[in-house]
Amino acid sequence: MDTLGRARRKELQAFLTSRRQRISPALVGLPAGSDRRRTPGLRREEVAVLAGVSPSWYQWLEQGRDITVSAKVLDAVSDVLRLDGAEQRHLYTLAGLNPPPGPAAAAPQTYCDELQRLIESWGPNPATLLDESWNYVAGNEAARLALRAGTAERNCLVAFFRDPLYRGRGAAWERIAPTVVAGFRAAAWRYPENPGFREVVDELSADSEEFRTLWERRDVATAGVLVKEAEHPVAGTLAFESSQLVLPARPDLTVVLYNPLPGTDTAEKLRHLTARG
Repeated sequence: MDTLGRARRKELQAFLTSRRQRISPALVGLPAGSDRRRTPGLRREEVAVLAGVSPSWYQWLEQGRDITVSAKVLDAVSDVLRLDGAEQRHLYTLAGLNPPPGPAAAAPQTYCDELQRLIESWGPNPATLLDESWNYVAGNEAARLALRAGTAERNCLVAFFRDPLYRGRGAAWERIAPTVVAGFRAAAWRYPENPGFREVVDELSADSEEFRTLWERRDVATAGVLVKEAEHPVAGTLAFESSQLVLPARPDLTVVLYNPLPGTDTAEKLRHLTARG
Protein backbone atom coordinates (compact mmCIF):
# COMPACT_ATOMS: atom_id res chain seq x y z
CA MET A 1 0.00 0.00 0.00
CA ASP A 2 1.37 3.47 -0.87
CA THR A 3 2.23 6.05 1.80
CA LEU A 4 -0.77 8.24 0.98
CA GLY A 5 -3.09 5.25 1.29
CA ARG A 6 -1.66 4.29 4.67
CA ALA A 7 -1.95 7.85 5.95
CA ARG A 8 -5.55 8.14 4.76
CA ARG A 9 -6.58 4.84 6.37
CA LYS A 10 -4.87 5.79 9.62
CA GLU A 11 -6.80 9.06 9.63
CA LEU A 12 -10.03 7.17 8.83
CA GLN A 13 -9.46 4.91 11.83
CA ALA A 14 -8.76 7.82 14.17
CA PHE A 15 -11.64 9.90 12.81
CA LEU A 16 -14.28 7.17 13.17
CA THR A 17 -13.03 6.25 16.63
CA SER A 18 -13.24 9.85 17.81
CA ARG A 19 -16.74 10.33 16.36
CA ARG A 20 -17.96 7.08 17.92
CA GLN A 21 -16.59 7.91 21.35
CA ARG A 22 -18.42 11.22 21.54
CA ILE A 23 -21.89 9.62 21.10
CA SER A 24 -23.52 8.60 24.36
CA PRO A 25 -25.68 5.44 24.35
CA ALA A 26 -28.64 7.46 25.59
CA LEU A 27 -28.45 9.73 22.53
CA VAL A 28 -29.27 6.79 20.26
CA GLY A 29 -31.74 5.12 22.64
CA LEU A 30 -29.45 2.50 24.14
CA PRO A 31 -29.44 1.71 27.88
CA ALA A 32 -26.34 2.57 29.87
CA GLY A 33 -26.15 -0.75 31.70
CA SER A 34 -23.63 -1.72 34.34
CA ASP A 35 -21.92 -4.09 31.91
CA ARG A 36 -20.77 -1.24 29.69
CA ARG A 37 -17.11 -0.44 29.47
CA ARG A 38 -15.86 2.65 31.18
CA THR A 39 -14.60 4.07 27.90
CA PRO A 40 -16.87 6.78 26.49
CA GLY A 41 -19.26 6.51 23.60
CA LEU A 42 -20.64 3.60 21.60
CA ARG A 43 -19.15 0.20 21.01
CA ARG A 44 -18.23 -0.75 17.47
CA GLU A 45 -20.88 -3.47 17.39
CA GLU A 46 -23.53 -0.97 18.47
CA VAL A 47 -22.63 1.36 15.60
CA ALA A 48 -22.81 -1.61 13.25
CA VAL A 49 -26.28 -2.68 14.41
CA LEU A 50 -27.66 0.86 14.25
CA ALA A 51 -26.18 1.39 10.77
CA GLY A 52 -27.49 -1.95 9.47
CA VAL A 53 -24.09 -3.53 8.71
CA SER A 54 -22.30 -6.52 10.15
CA PRO A 55 -20.07 -5.93 13.19
CA SER A 56 -17.08 -7.44 11.42
CA TRP A 57 -17.53 -5.15 8.41
CA TYR A 58 -17.71 -2.04 10.57
CA GLN A 59 -14.66 -3.18 12.52
CA TRP A 60 -12.74 -3.53 9.26
CA LEU A 61 -13.88 -0.04 8.20
CA GLU A 62 -12.75 1.52 11.45
CA GLN A 63 -9.48 -0.39 11.31
CA GLY A 64 -8.82 1.15 7.92
CA ARG A 65 -8.73 -2.13 6.04
CA ASP A 66 -8.87 -2.20 2.25
CA ILE A 67 -12.58 -2.97 1.82
CA THR A 68 -15.29 -1.86 -0.60
CA VAL A 69 -17.62 0.81 0.75
CA SER A 70 -20.73 2.42 -0.70
CA ALA A 71 -22.31 5.82 -0.32
CA LYS A 72 -25.43 4.23 1.19
CA VAL A 73 -23.45 2.58 3.98
CA LEU A 74 -21.40 5.70 4.69
CA ASP A 75 -24.62 7.71 4.92
CA ALA A 76 -25.98 5.21 7.45
CA VAL A 77 -22.79 5.39 9.52
CA SER A 78 -22.91 9.19 9.30
CA ASP A 79 -26.45 9.20 10.66
CA VAL A 80 -25.52 6.98 13.61
CA LEU A 81 -22.46 9.07 14.46
CA ARG A 82 -24.40 12.34 14.05
CA LEU A 83 -21.90 13.71 11.53
CA ASP A 84 -22.53 17.19 10.20
CA GLY A 85 -22.06 18.06 6.53
CA ALA A 86 -18.34 18.80 6.74
CA GLU A 87 -17.69 15.62 8.76
CA GLN A 88 -19.69 13.49 6.33
CA ARG A 89 -17.76 14.83 3.33
CA HIS A 90 -14.51 14.17 5.23
CA LEU A 91 -15.60 10.58 5.84
CA TYR A 92 -16.32 10.12 2.13
CA THR A 93 -12.90 11.48 1.23
CA LEU A 94 -11.09 9.23 3.70
CA ALA A 95 -13.05 6.21 2.43
CA GLY A 96 -12.06 6.98 -1.17
CA LEU A 97 -15.47 8.12 -2.45
CA ASN A 98 -16.50 11.41 -4.03
CA PRO A 99 -18.00 13.56 -1.27
CA PRO A 100 -21.69 14.51 -1.51
CA PRO A 101 -22.50 18.10 -2.52
CA GLY A 102 -21.96 20.84 -0.01
CA PRO A 103 -24.66 23.08 1.45
CA ALA A 104 -27.56 23.82 -0.85
CA ALA A 105 -27.29 27.04 -2.79
CA ALA A 106 -28.89 30.02 -1.15
CA ALA A 107 -31.07 32.44 -3.05
CA PRO A 108 -29.01 35.19 -4.73
CA GLN A 109 -30.27 37.87 -2.37
CA THR A 110 -29.00 35.98 0.69
CA TYR A 111 -25.33 35.77 -0.24
CA CYS A 112 -22.93 36.69 2.53
CA ASP A 113 -22.17 40.35 3.22
CA GLU A 114 -18.56 39.28 3.71
CA LEU A 115 -18.34 38.16 0.08
CA GLN A 116 -19.74 41.48 -1.12
CA ARG A 117 -17.08 43.29 0.88
CA LEU A 118 -14.44 40.96 -0.56
CA ILE A 119 -15.28 41.76 -4.17
CA GLU A 120 -15.66 45.47 -3.42
CA SER A 121 -12.18 45.52 -1.87
CA TRP A 122 -10.75 44.13 -5.13
CA GLY A 123 -11.43 47.47 -6.86
CA PRO A 124 -10.35 49.19 -9.00
CA ASN A 125 -9.99 45.71 -10.55
CA PRO A 126 -13.19 43.86 -11.51
CA ALA A 127 -14.57 41.06 -9.35
CA THR A 128 -17.82 39.11 -9.63
CA LEU A 129 -19.75 36.51 -7.68
CA LEU A 130 -21.40 33.66 -9.62
CA ASP A 131 -23.81 30.93 -8.56
CA GLU A 132 -23.55 27.24 -9.51
CA SER A 133 -24.80 27.76 -13.08
CA TRP A 134 -22.70 30.91 -13.60
CA ASN A 135 -25.49 33.43 -13.08
CA TYR A 136 -24.29 36.78 -11.80
CA VAL A 137 -25.02 37.19 -8.09
CA ALA A 138 -23.00 40.33 -7.46
CA GLY A 139 -20.20 42.43 -8.88
CA ASN A 140 -18.14 45.41 -7.83
CA GLU A 141 -18.24 48.78 -9.57
CA ALA A 142 -15.25 47.96 -11.80
CA ALA A 143 -16.97 44.79 -13.05
CA ARG A 144 -20.09 46.75 -13.95
CA LEU A 145 -18.20 49.56 -15.67
CA ALA A 146 -15.49 47.56 -17.46
CA LEU A 147 -17.25 44.24 -18.16
CA ARG A 148 -20.96 45.11 -17.90
CA ALA A 149 -21.24 42.24 -15.44
CA GLY A 150 -24.86 41.51 -14.68
CA THR A 151 -26.14 44.45 -16.71
CA ALA A 152 -26.26 43.11 -20.28
CA GLU A 153 -26.93 39.43 -19.52
CA ARG A 154 -27.87 37.58 -16.33
CA ASN A 155 -25.48 34.71 -17.03
CA CYS A 156 -21.70 34.82 -17.44
CA LEU A 157 -21.59 32.19 -20.22
CA VAL A 158 -24.47 33.79 -22.13
CA ALA A 159 -22.69 37.15 -21.94
CA PHE A 160 -19.48 35.57 -23.21
CA PHE A 161 -21.26 34.34 -26.35
CA ARG A 162 -23.57 37.30 -26.98
CA ASP A 163 -22.06 40.51 -25.66
CA PRO A 164 -20.03 42.49 -28.24
CA LEU A 165 -17.77 43.49 -25.38
CA TYR A 166 -16.25 40.00 -25.53
CA ARG A 167 -16.97 39.10 -29.13
CA GLY A 168 -15.19 42.24 -30.31
CA ARG A 169 -11.86 40.59 -29.57
CA GLY A 170 -12.40 37.83 -32.14
CA ALA A 171 -9.05 36.03 -32.02
CA ALA A 172 -8.88 36.17 -28.22
CA TRP A 173 -12.50 35.02 -27.95
CA GLU A 174 -11.96 32.03 -30.24
CA ARG A 175 -8.84 31.04 -28.32
CA ILE A 176 -10.53 30.66 -24.94
CA ALA A 177 -14.10 29.73 -25.99
CA PRO A 178 -13.41 25.95 -25.93
CA THR A 179 -11.95 26.18 -22.41
CA VAL A 180 -14.86 28.29 -21.14
CA VAL A 181 -17.45 25.82 -22.47
CA ALA A 182 -15.46 22.85 -21.14
CA GLY A 183 -15.38 24.49 -17.71
CA PHE A 184 -19.15 24.99 -17.81
CA ARG A 185 -19.70 21.30 -18.63
CA ALA A 186 -17.49 20.27 -15.71
CA ALA A 187 -19.45 22.55 -13.39
CA ALA A 188 -22.76 21.18 -14.67
CA TRP A 189 -21.88 17.63 -13.74
CA ARG A 190 -20.88 18.65 -10.24
CA TYR A 191 -24.50 19.69 -9.73
CA PRO A 192 -26.53 17.37 -12.00
CA GLU A 193 -29.81 18.17 -10.24
CA ASN A 194 -29.57 21.92 -10.85
CA PRO A 195 -31.92 22.86 -13.74
CA GLY A 196 -30.11 26.16 -14.23
CA PHE A 197 -27.43 24.50 -16.35
CA ARG A 198 -29.97 23.04 -18.78
CA GLU A 199 -31.66 26.44 -19.10
CA VAL A 200 -28.36 28.06 -20.14
CA VAL A 201 -27.50 25.24 -22.55
CA ASP A 202 -30.94 25.35 -24.17
CA GLU A 203 -30.84 29.14 -24.48
CA LEU A 204 -27.44 29.21 -26.16
CA SER A 205 -28.08 26.12 -28.28
CA ALA A 206 -31.12 27.82 -29.79
CA ASP A 207 -29.18 30.68 -31.37
CA SER A 208 -25.45 29.90 -31.34
CA GLU A 209 -24.00 27.33 -33.70
CA GLU A 210 -20.58 28.01 -32.18
CA PHE A 211 -21.84 27.02 -28.74
CA ARG A 212 -23.60 23.91 -30.05
CA THR A 213 -20.41 22.76 -31.77
CA LEU A 214 -18.28 23.25 -28.65
CA TRP A 215 -20.90 21.71 -26.33
CA GLU A 216 -21.22 18.60 -28.45
CA ARG A 217 -17.47 18.00 -28.19
CA ARG A 218 -18.09 17.08 -24.53
CA ASP A 219 -14.74 18.45 -23.41
CA VAL A 220 -14.29 19.15 -19.70
CA ALA A 221 -11.75 21.39 -18.01
CA THR A 222 -11.05 22.49 -14.47
CA ALA A 223 -11.22 26.15 -13.54
CA GLY A 224 -7.90 27.91 -13.74
CA VAL A 225 -6.39 31.22 -14.77
CA LEU A 226 -7.63 32.44 -18.17
CA VAL A 227 -6.48 35.44 -20.17
CA LYS A 228 -9.63 37.28 -21.23
CA GLU A 229 -9.90 40.34 -23.45
CA ALA A 230 -12.76 42.81 -23.82
CA GLU A 231 -13.32 45.63 -26.28
CA HIS A 232 -14.76 48.44 -24.19
CA PRO A 233 -16.64 51.15 -26.11
CA VAL A 234 -14.83 53.94 -24.21
CA ALA A 235 -11.60 52.48 -22.83
CA GLY A 236 -10.72 50.27 -25.79
CA THR A 237 -9.00 46.91 -25.32
CA LEU A 238 -8.88 45.54 -21.78
CA ALA A 239 -6.89 42.38 -20.98
CA PHE A 240 -7.21 40.40 -17.76
CA GLU A 241 -6.02 37.31 -15.98
CA SER A 242 -9.25 35.76 -14.68
CA SER A 243 -9.14 33.45 -11.64
CA GLN A 244 -12.03 31.48 -10.14
CA LEU A 245 -12.05 30.89 -6.39
CA VAL A 246 -14.47 28.47 -4.69
CA LEU A 247 -14.93 29.00 -0.96
CA PRO A 248 -15.41 25.86 1.18
CA ALA A 249 -18.05 27.60 3.30
CA ARG A 250 -20.14 28.45 0.22
CA PRO A 251 -19.29 25.92 -2.52
CA ASP A 252 -22.37 27.04 -4.43
CA LEU A 253 -20.76 30.44 -5.07
CA THR A 254 -17.64 31.28 -7.07
CA VAL A 255 -15.60 34.45 -6.74
CA VAL A 256 -14.08 35.55 -10.04
CA LEU A 257 -11.17 37.98 -9.75
CA TYR A 258 -9.84 39.91 -12.73
CA ASN A 259 -6.24 41.11 -12.63
CA PRO A 260 -4.92 43.47 -15.33
CA LEU A 261 -2.65 41.52 -17.66
CA PRO A 262 0.98 42.54 -17.09
CA GLY A 263 2.53 44.45 -19.96
CA THR A 264 -0.76 46.11 -20.95
CA ASP A 265 -2.29 49.48 -20.10
CA THR A 266 -5.41 47.87 -18.63
CA ALA A 267 -4.67 48.94 -15.04
CA GLU A 268 -4.44 52.60 -16.06
CA LYS A 269 -7.63 52.36 -18.10
CA LEU A 270 -9.46 50.82 -15.14
CA ARG A 271 -8.41 53.68 -12.89
CA HIS A 272 -9.83 56.19 -15.40
CA LEU A 273 -13.06 54.25 -15.82
CA THR A 274 -13.77 53.88 -12.11
CA ALA A 275 -12.80 57.51 -11.43
CA ARG A 276 -15.32 58.67 -14.06
CA GLY A 277 -17.94 56.22 -12.83
